[in-house]
Amino acid sequence: MPPADQPPWILDARRALGDRVRVRRLHQNLTQERLAALTGIDRSTIQRIEGGYSDAKVGQLLLIAHELRVHVADLLR
Repeated sequence: MPPADQPPWILDARRALGDRVRVRRLHQNLTQERLAALTGIDRSTIQRIEGGYSDAKVGQLLLIAHELRVHVADLLR
């Protein structure tokens, strides 16, 4: 389903997830570029996830959580 066609609660949840990733990343004093290098995920993808513009894949979330030293559930709650 294209993002514009998704229910508002999904868009809100995506933004909240992105906010949690950003807060954790900044807490670890990491730039988007450094997190991208550590995870192997393109920096623009990290940027889209943090901005709530992109659905993150499960594998991406697992890599991000690992590098941020949090459980993936903490990012998804």
